[in-house]
Amino acid sequence: MKSAPFPSVVSLVTLACLGCLSTTSSHAQQDMSEPYPYVGVSAGRAKANVDKPSIAAAVTGPGLTHTITGSDERRTGYKVFGGYQMNRYFGVEAGYFNLGKSTFTSTTVPAGTLNGQLRVEGFNLDLVGTAPLSDDFALIGRIGVQNARTRGTFVGTGAALVTNPTPSRRETNYKAGVGMQYAVTPSFLVRAEVERYRINDAVGEKAGVNLFAVSLVFPLGRTSTSRATPVAYTPPAPTPVAPAPTPLVIVETMPAPAPVAAPAPPALQAVKRVSFAAETLFGFDRANLQPGGNVSLDNFAKELEGTRFDSINVIGHTDRLGTSAYNGKLSEQRADAVKNYLTSNGKIDPSKVMATGKGETTPLTNAADCKGSKANVKLVACLQPDRRVDLDVNGTR
Repeated sequence: MKSAPFPSVVSLVTLACLGCLSTTSSHAQQDMSEPYPYVGVSAGRAKANVDKPSIAAAVTGPGLTHTITGSDERRTGYKVFGGYQMNRYFGVEAGYFNLGKSTFTSTTVPAGTLNGQLRVEGFNLDLVGTAPLSDDFALIGRIGVQNARTRGTFVGTGAALVTNPTPSRRETNYKAGVGMQYAVTPSFLVRAEVERYRINDAVGEKAGVNLFAVSLVFPLGRTSTSRATPVAYTPPAPTPVAPAPTPLVIVETMPAPAPVAAPAPPALQAVKRVSFAAETLFGFDRANLQPGGNVSLDNFAKELEGTRFDSINVIGHTDRLGTSAYNGKLSEQRADAVKNYLTSNGKIDPSKVMATGKGETTPLTNAADCKGSKANVKLVACLQPDRRVDLDVNGTR
């Protein structure tokens, strides 16, 4: 039995990229670490690689010489499946697959003809691995077991007397695949994959079927993390300090006292705070600025044009989910990302910008209102105000 090499994924990658370019590039960010169930469908081109002369000989008996005169091994295949994404990197998936049918025609010596057809269908259970490349793109790979049934139908004429017109074999074997995944929205994913199925060819020999398919995946119960509009906050102005009393200067001759000008009141320090929700600037659990975040920071930089200020303090904050060390590092990375963007793209003097990360130490939410410690959709949404970046603009007036 011939075994075809695992096909190239170049055409697969091209297909995935073209499909993604036709979709919107701006959508609500997802909580990729939250577990979720999903369902999906696949359709594509299945190509069987079977040893047709051996099959023809097996169903007609000895004494004939077979010459394959025609074959069609490329037919439409499809899958329906359901799965559970356990975390950002691993999921399990089960489903039904139908790899279509392949046909061939053989002429024999002594004179005769044989027409054959093979159909393959079955069930599978896979472990699916995900390697994120960005908030939306990911590489995927799978390995699993499948139980496939191969059924043959053979009709002979002349000397090609068929001894087994409807052979059938069911066998459990492996399957594997690679591909790419694109998150169009949190509730709609597109995959492009190539999979390899190891099957029995209905007469006792091993064979392979490759399936090139595009899948539509529908996560269940996932909601997007809404983007909050940045809210500018200006603390109350400090209480003005009364000017010092005017001193009198007296000379020995006791002339009329000469008034001395009162000193100018001291300059008052003013602080203006602008807060950005973390989801406005970054993807969930990420520290790289996304396009929407760049726009928000560009608008902030424009508002500062022509304004006299002494310094800008960028402060990153996280919610309490995760370890304190991890949250502290993430908040520092986000603050640094905002500082670097403002000083490079916003043309703000780097010496006037400082960046610090406070992690989970200064929440805005109340623990009594956001109960629990295990991440879930409800708790993540409740803690949204804690995930933020504050920009304190310091000046004098």
